[in-house]
Amino acid sequence: MKMRKDGGNRGPWSWRSRGGVHVLKMTSRIRVLLVVLLVTLFGASILTYHFGLPVTNLESPDNDSTTKAGFPGMLEGEVFMCDRSQYRTDVCNMRGDIRMSNSTHFTLYAVDKSTPLGEEVIKPYTRKWETSCMNNVHDVILHSVPSSLASNSVCDVQHSAPGVVFSTGGYTGNLYHEFHDGLIPLFITTQHLNREVVVIVSEFHEWWLTKYSEVIQEMSNYTVINFEEDQHLHCFPEVTVGLHIHGELSIDPMRMPDNKSILDFRDLLSRAYTPSLEELEPQESEVPEGSTNVADASKVSGFSNMETTKQLTILVRNGTRVLLNLDEIVELASEAGFNVTLLSPDATTELKRVFWILDKSDVLMGVHGAALTHFLFMRPGSVFIQIIPLGTDWAAATYYGEPAVKLGLQYLPYKIKPAESSLSDKYSSTDPILTNPATIVDKGWWTMKEVYLEGQDVRPSLVQMRKLFEKAKKLLKKRIPLL
Repeated sequence: MKMRKDGGNRGPWSWRSRGGVHVLKMTSRIRVLLVVLLVTLFGASILTYHFGLPVTNLESPDNDSTTKAGFPGMLEGEVFMCDRSQYRTDVCNMRGDIRMSNSTHFTLYAVDKSTPLGEEVIKPYTRKWETSCMNNVHDVILHSVPSSLASNSVCDVQHSAPGVVFSTGGYTGNLYHEFHDGLIPLFITTQHLNREVVVIVSEFHEWWLTKYSEVIQEMSNYTVINFEEDQHLHCFPEVTVGLHIHGELSIDPMRMPDNKSILDFRDLLSRAYTPSLEELEPQESEVPEGSTNVADASKVSGFSNMETTKQLTILVRNGTRVLLNLDEIVELASEAGFNVTLLSPDATTELKRVFWILDKSDVLMGVHGAALTHFLFMRPGSVFIQIIPLGTDWAAATYYGEPAVKLGLQYLPYKIKPAESSLSDKYSSTDPILTNPATIVDKGWWTMKEVYLEGQDVRPSLVQMRKLFEKAKKLLKKRIPLL
């Protein structure tokens, strides 16, 4: 599919819009007939270029329900194949006598004469439709050659478990992408192996491994291999290059080898981050790093008061999409009976600490943005409040709202009205930026980013926030108690 010339996709955002449907003002039947005719004659890309119609139902990433690629550990015979049919990802499978050299490529020495010979080049990152991102992802080169060409070199490391290769290039460094593009796809691809898999990372970052070491240890029993820098000759019985991926921050059980879901990924996070007694005891008198408890800071890390008071954690943004009346909201929440924690994690905040806070929270609230990826740390049955600035409705629902529901959270969206946006201080009440954000979003990523992501703060109505907190409390009363 071709990308639109006016923006493309970046971060957890899409250029796909729905504005053109309303402009054309066709009846549903005529619209469907036109779509079918255009797709038949020209393909789906013409709809995006000339009509601005959404392509979600024609070539949606979430509709990649079939794949030719196999899961590691489930292949038979000698294999050399690549599946490039999926929207989000390419996946290549190799099985046989495979050697990973320090010249950053894999070679299969084929014995079976029916095994294809040749070369495949793959970028093992799960945003293949996004050229600007993939241009910065390193190639991995795969060769299949006759076994007669095998050298007499002795393997430095002979692995019995399959290897799985993926890149931490791309948008790694953004929390949303670290989970959506990397960790969840790694879980999808490997969880059925029960840790008997070797993780091989292209464009390896030491900080990434430090940040996610506990999570990786729950997926693999082996030391992570730095693909470009490792100088040893590694030999594998099987290698998969590229990761399987489903929807946004979600897992489709029907496409999993054993019907695992996003709840199972959340269980993995719990195993990785559940503190030991030794870890908890030194923290009894401290506030967890990166947080401030407005009501009573001394009670947060020990969780001593969490059985009697409902816990509300507010993710605090700095710089853009700021809650301008945060102090009043905190006071309001306290009056409503919540014990409030303000959490402002950054790239250096230890995720284990964040997990401990959110795992014990009843409600998580924050303004739309990558930090909301932390909803994955909440227990099913908890409440998730997303404050949705102007111009972000589709992204807020797609990237956080719908995935949160799949995790079992009770989702309460709060849509900012024009008067509650700082944009109302800059533009007249009749400006399309306030009255018709869809027309601005249709202009492309950079315009939308400048206006709605980087140029907007919010001031939610205290009257409506009070009602929202009361609704959250009612939802919490109905949830099933956790054992």
